[in-house]
Amino acid sequence: MRAALLIGALLAAAPRAALADLQDAVNWARTHGCASGAPRAPLRDSSALRQAALALSRGYPLHAALEAGGYRAAQSAAVHLSGAVGDAQVARALSTGYCSTLADPHLSEFGAARRGEQVWMVMAAPLAVPSLKDSSGVSRQILNLVNAARASGRRCGGKYFAPAAPLVFNSALTGAALAHSREMAHYGEFAHRGHDGSTPAVRVERAGYGRYRVVGENIAAGALTPGEVTLGWLSSPAHCENIMDPRFVETGIAFAVNLSDREAVYWTQDFAAPLQHPSNPP
Repeated sequence: MRAALLIGALLAAAPRAALADLQDAVNWARTHGCASGAPRAPLRDSSALRQAALALSRGYPLHAALEAGGYRAAQSAAVHLSGAVGDAQVARALSTGYCSTLADPHLSEFGAARRGEQVWMVMAAPLAVPSLKDSSGVSRQILNLVNAARASGRRCGGKYFAPAAPLVFNSALTGAALAHSREMAHYGEFAHRGHDGSTPAVRVERAGYGRYRVVGENIAAGALTPGEVTLGWLSSPAHCENIMDPRFVETGIAFAVNLSDREAVYWTQDFAAPLQHPSNPP
């Protein structure tokens, strides 16, 4: 998180209409007042960042101000101007001294608090988490990465695993993975043991998987993309061993999001092999 700083004391935000004019001035400086370069989209108004700016005016540091506004930022910056009476002066001051912050194309949203000659502004980009609407696509991406690792063979810590057959999705395992991800996200508890004391095997049974020969589970928290979570698992010997274990033939993958939690995204991959399977003769 980055901040261009000066923090003062202000007890109330300016009227919304005045802040709309201020946003126009900021966007003029962003798109016209700073040196040309890559196109920069105007900053969008954010009510959460307006609350963060108000918290800044009360003396909060930037990270605490964002928390007070309920805003999860991937990137952020703050500016405090004193003595800027009009919007034209604000635009000029920003164009003169804050172009490195203002022209950052990754910043996309804006909020401000203003009274008299003092202005507090927060610019940020929201944390990008995987879309729950595309959960099946996200899971498919992870499965493709996992199966690519299985196909090529891999060393997990000090143990080498030969290439293994690809895993296939199982709906019951997916249900078990989703239930555990949701529970971890709800309670903010990162653990294989469930909040009720359940183990991965118990959760797989509850989900209706049926009789199994072997069960395993990988979990992760804080990763934001399919590639990031898979790389983390493959880089950890124990998690890598689960991925490469040739005994596993089916899997379920799911995630849950809780933006009020520090980790934001919780992931689960469950593995199993049914008792009766072509690769597991009786």
